[in-house]
Amino acid sequence: MNRKDTRIQRQTRIRRKIVGETKRARLSVSRSNKYCYAQIIAPTGKTVISISEKALLGKTKIAPMELAKQLGAAIAKLALENKITEVVFDKGRFAYHGRVKAIAEGAREGGLSF
Repeated sequence: MNRKDTRIQRQTRIRRKIVGETKRARLSVSRSNKYCYAQIIAPTGKTVISISEKALLGKTKIAPMELAKQLGAAIAKLALENKITEVVFDKGRFAYHGRVKAIAEGAREGGLSF
């Protein structure tokens, strides 16, 4: 079993637990070495809202953890504008640590409940 297989296995295991929640939208988070991305996916599987750190960056330098927290607050603001208040947090194959955790905290502070 190689690294790719274990990542897919981890993501499938987590997604299986989350997709059972048919009433609430899903806040899906992904990250690369450079940027983080967040999107809200309706229970039907359609992406309703998406945003990335690229959209938040201007010409100023911001620390990665602070930028991730701002990303969470921004996705929460967009969700509340679209009347989405409750979501299920989908961390995908990523550990709930560092920037992924900062996005979750920013979304909670922004008004989303999960």
